[in-house]
Amino acid sequence: MTRVAAVDCGTNSIRLLVADVDPATGELVDLDRRMTIVRLGQGVDRTGRLAPEALERTFAACRDYAEIIKEHGAERLRFVATSASRDAENRDEFVRGVLDILGVEPEVITGDQEAEFSFTGATKELAGREDLARPYLVVDIGGGSTEFVVGDDHVRAARSVDVGCVRMTERHLVHGGEISDPPTEEQIAAIRADIEAALDLAERTVPLREARTLVGLAGSVTTVSAIAQDLPEYDSARIHHSRVSLARVREITDRLLHSTHAERATIPSMHPGRVDVIGAGSLVLLAIMERIGAQEVVVSEHDILDGIAWSVA
Repeated sequence: MTRVAAVDCGTNSIRLLVADVDPATGELVDLDRRMTIVRLGQGVDRTGRLAPEALERTFAACRDYAEIIKEHGAERLRFVATSASRDAENRDEFVRGVLDILGVEPEVITGDQEAEFSFTGATKELAGREDLARPYLVVDIGGGSTEFVVGDDHVRAARSVDVGCVRMTERHLVHGGEISDPPTEEQIAAIRADIEAALDLAERTVPLREARTLVGLAGSVTTVSAIAQDLPEYDSARIHHSRVSLARVREITDRLLHSTHAERATIPSMHPGRVDVIGAGSLVLLAIMERIGAQEVVVSEHDILDGIAWSVA
């Protein structure tokens, strides 16, 4: 076993996994897995820059993670940064801050690399499952982008598109610093149009409709699963490998898009940092399912973070 640490810094959240990994047997044992909402991508779609307050929130989380990594004695660390830091003019400031705190330089990976990690993390433990037909379509709905990966044992095709829960919320629902609460039908239609255009783009290189099993990753998808199960609190064990039907996703999306901030905040499994962006995130999931004719989504708690850990080992 090799003890490794993996950090995934996205547009909305930064996450840490410390695990013991055995590449020979395919075993990965969690020691610590956690997530902090930092909204690094705040305003990036509009300004092209990482905001000072967003950087400080992210660096504060990095300082907390540095202590956890030290406590567990991880031998190796890999820090991967995704959509927001790819898009920002001042990403060098972000790189320097992370290097000072954690001692490693964040790798600002491409969308294709992000897709590879997501696929590995989500499907490595699905090998041998006779109830899940191949090929898989792994969909990672992030804050700034969504990754589409089709494959069997290995990736056949992948594409990243700039549609995510934070980006869609900021682009279509924020006016004068205030978020529409709830969105208008025109705003919902505008988000849907952006998603459909992104799906058209993804389909140019990824055969989305050839997939036999849809695997959904990241906070928007796992939150939809928690709501579908009426969980009294967020429960990773019950969410991991749960299945949510198309009809249920449609019902939940409609509910989220037509509720107020206060109403969404009362959902017991809802993370406070997702209250304003979950409507857009669930709409991305719904549009994907409708596009490919998926009758259900298999929800995975194992994703890009696990793929990063495997790559370290």
